[in-house]
Amino acid sequence: MACWTYEGILLFAVVFVAGWLFSTLGQMRESMDARRPLLQAFLFVIFGIYFAWFWARGQTLAMKTWNIRVVDKAGHPISQLRALLRYLCCWLWFLPPLVVLAPLKLRAPEIAVLVLGWVAVWAVLSRFHPQRQFWHDALAGTRLVHSAPLSR
Repeated sequence: MACWTYEGILLFAVVFVAGWLFSTLGQMRESMDARRPLLQAFLFVIFGIYFAWFWARGQTLAMKTWNIRVVDKAGHPISQLRALLRYLCCWLWFLPPLVVLAPLKLRAPEIAVLVLGWVAVWAVLSRFHPQRQFWHDALAGTRLVHSAPLSR
């Protein structure tokens, strides 16, 4: 989970730059602009490029910090296509509760509690997998392994 938190901190910079670029080029004047769904779709694509590019090379900066590498079931580096599939499967962490909650018109704190509850349940479900891996990895045919740190 420490790696996940660090990844979130790094993604803040990615979101900041991508959001600034989108809003500047799109001349968005306020956050509730009608183009907000386009911004969300743009960020979805940017995240996909970010993760697919790094995972196809084995690890993101956060994963490198904690000596974690993503490989296929045979232990080989994953392809761009498999990395993209893993990215799409990773959305199972957030998408199901957001889809269910969208028509309910709940307030932001209620949505946050329910989404975080789903994330906790999804994390606990990994303990029921035979190899104790997250289900998005099982679905994508990937797994996380410990990698030896680079010696200098």
